[in-house]
Amino acid sequence: MRILGIDPGSRATGYGVVEEQHGRFRFVSCGVIKTQSRDSLPTRLQEIYKGLCQVIASHRPDEAAVEDVFVSVNPRSALKLGQARGAAIIAAMSNGLPVYEYSAKQVKLGVVGYGQAGKEQVQHMISVLLQLATAPSSDAADALAVAVCHANRRDR
Repeated sequence: MRILGIDPGSRATGYGVVEEQHGRFRFVSCGVIKTQSRDSLPTRLQEIYKGLCQVIASHRPDEAAVEDVFVSVNPRSALKLGQARGAAIIAAMSNGLPVYEYSAKQVKLGVVGYGQAGKEQVQHMISVLLQLATAPSSDAADALAVAVCHANRRDR
């Protein structure tokens, strides 16, 4: 089973692709789709959509898992994050992928074993689980963690 994990953001959307077979993980790819803050929000959402469509076409995942919106203090930021998340979900669904959603706490609990884990802990555990020589960026590591979390929970 090949899984695309997505950590949405209006400026940086992380993606990670892992393959899971019999409880074992294999790293396929990861990266970040970066948008320009000087561009309009609709333009950035289109870049996220197109970037994820390219990732899907290149790596052909079977399922997608997306991190749920984190409710922040700033309502404008939360709204932009929700819109980036929507672009990610539409990219996956328009390419025929079923989409699953996980809260940040569920992802951290599923990968680190602690729901309040920091970004460094997530990066470290992803590096260990996927046997990576170097830790991916925090956005890419978060996306890989979403994919691993889904793989661990999908049989429940």
